[in-house]
Amino acid sequence: MDQSILVYAFTALAILLPCLYLALILLSPPPIITRPSEKTYRSRKSLKDPLSLPSLADVGSIDLSVIIPAYNETSRLPSMLETTLNHLNSTSIQQTRTYELVIVDDGSKDDTSTLALKLAQQHLNSDIRVVTLEKNLGKGGAVRHGMLHARGNRLLMVDADGASRFEDLELLWEKMDELGPKNEPSVVVGSRAHLVKTEAVVKRSVLRNILMYGLHTILRIVGVGHIRDTQCGFKLFSRSAAQQIFPAQHLATWIFDVELLLLAKQLGIPVAEVPVQWHEVAGSKLNVVKDSLQMLRDLLVLRANQLTGRWKVLP
Repeated sequence: MDQSILVYAFTALAILLPCLYLALILLSPPPIITRPSEKTYRSRKSLKDPLSLPSLADVGSIDLSVIIPAYNETSRLPSMLETTLNHLNSTSIQQTRTYELVIVDDGSKDDTSTLALKLAQQHLNSDIRVVTLEKNLGKGGAVRHGMLHARGNRLLMVDADGASRFEDLELLWEKMDELGPKNEPSVVVGSRAHLVKTEAVVKRSVLRNILMYGLHTILRIVGVGHIRDTQCGFKLFSRSAAQQIFPAQHLATWIFDVELLLLAKQLGIPVAEVPVQWHEVAGSKLNVVKDSLQMLRDLLVLRANQLTGRWKVLP
C-alpha cells in the first residue's frame, strides 16, 4: 500500500513538474527586440535625419544621463521638462556637470515625440534626445532602452509626470558619492516610505493602499524587503552598475523596478535608499486592480525563471 502511494506520488510529480515548466515558458515575456529605427534618435540639430544612438557598453562621455520614459505625455511632459531643466541649467549645477535628457517615447498614440522635439528646439542650451519606439513596450522596456543607449557616467531614471521633486537628485548624487569611487557599481533609489503617514498617501483610495501593503509583504518574501520603496520612479545608477543590470533585464512591465533591485542584490551591487519629496499627479496610466494582478504574476514569473536558471545573472 505504502509503495503504491509512493509510486503514485512520483508519477504525479513527474507529470506536474514538466507542466509547470511549460507554463513558465508560456507566461514568460519574449525577448525585448530592438528595431532598426529604435537605434536612432532625433534632436533639435537633427529633426528630420535621425542619428545613431551610442551604446551603454561604451565609456561614458558626460556626467549625467536623464532617462524619461513617456507614453502619451503631451499634457504632463512640458512642466516636467521645465522643472528638470531649471535645475540642471542653474548656475551651480551647469558649471560642474554635463548632461543629456533621453526621452523615450514608448509607442505613444498622441504627439509625444513631436512635442518633445518642439521643447528641445526651445531649449537651445540643453542636449535633449528623442527616441521613438515603434510599439508600446511598457515603462520598464522604455527605461531599459534609454539606459542601454545613454552616455552618462551616472544615469537617472525619472517619470515624465514630474511627481518626484527633481532637485532631490542632489540627495541621490551625494549618497552615491558616499558609496565609493565613481567608477564602482552602485545604485541609489529615491524613497517615498517616509510619506506613508502623510496626506500624500493617506488620501489615496483604500484599495490602492491595501494593494501597496500587500505588494510590500510579497517583496519581503522574494528578497527585496530591505528596500522600503521599490516602485518610486526616481533611481540613480552608476555606469558600471547599469552595464551589469540593464542587459540582464527581462521585464518591461510595472514590476521591472523589482527586477532591477533583485539583479543588483544578486550581483553584489550596493543599493542605498534616500527619502525624496513626491506628490501625486493626475493622469496616471496605472490601472490599480489590473496592473496589481499583472505585477503579482510577473513577480512570480521573475522568481521562477531565476530559480530555474532560465534567466541567469552574469557579473
